[in-house]
Amino acid sequence: MFDWDDLRPFLAVARHGSTTAAARALGVDQSTVQRRLGELERRIGQPLVQRHPSGYRLTWYGESLLPMAQAVEREVAALELRIRQSAREVNGLLRLTCPEPLVPRITRSPLLDRLQARHPGLRVEFVTTDHYVDLTQGEADVALRSGDTVDPHLVGRKVGESLWAVYAGRDYVRRHGEVASVQEGAGRDWIMLDASMPQHRATQWLRQVAPEAHVAVTTGSVLGMVHSAKANMGLAALPTALGDAEPDLVRQFGPVPELTRIWRILTTRPLRRTPRVASFFEFMAQETATLRPILTG
Repeated sequence: MFDWDDLRPFLAVARHGSTTAAARALGVDQSTVQRRLGELERRIGQPLVQRHPSGYRLTWYGESLLPMAQAVEREVAALELRIRQSAREVNGLLRLTCPEPLVPRITRSPLLDRLQARHPGLRVEFVTTDHYVDLTQGEADVALRSGDTVDPHLVGRKVGESLWAVYAGRDYVRRHGEVASVQEGAGRDWIMLDASMPQHRATQWLRQVAPEAHVAVTTGSVLGMVHSAKANMGLAALPTALGDAEPDLVRQFGPVPELTRIWRILTTRPLRRTPRVASFFEFMAQETATLRPILTG
């Protein structure tokens, strides 16, 4: 029959006793109060106020509705207060997408403990994949991503460097010897990402610098490349954070300048203004020293 705004002129007249005073309290003109009060009476089908020489008084029906209308007013005020408080609170779920190999490196670091200490109501859920998820479609809230960002719908900030070098397993090196450049390694076995990631910079780089290289293994993830290299199946271009952390791998050469990129945290423009995402951005920007060994090694 009516919404909350329909009750405001009625409550203001009941409280102040005149449409003039009610108009001042509501920040509108007197005619607006009279019009809206008349519309409410027509919708209800009964008069709520009567005009007297000394001002307006509630009818018996208006008096009977007043306590319930006041209760609505209190509940709306409480709701508005809760909404304002929520807008300032940092809590809830934040879905963070990042490459799968980063997850154990993040969870073994003090990063999440520090985030929890600063924002106890904020909970991080990982969305792990080597493919880019679509933040604009709500597949995640924030991305920790390396590489070029060309999406105009995303905003972000730099949090580190992404360095890549070429590695091989220790047994592979003992059998075939070390290589100091991609030219020396062109005749060796290589481990590459498969056709599901044709635009990945490691794939494009190897095709450009060693188009005749023998590909011994293809895999659908960087983590798969790590495992294949540890199994002594060939050379692999890997993030230094992963390759240097593996005792069974030996860095052959690099970092490779053509593979160097920036690590960024990214989100959509609307989410960037929410308390949980804004606070997460601020926290990550202050934790670059903690992030450096996680992202770069």
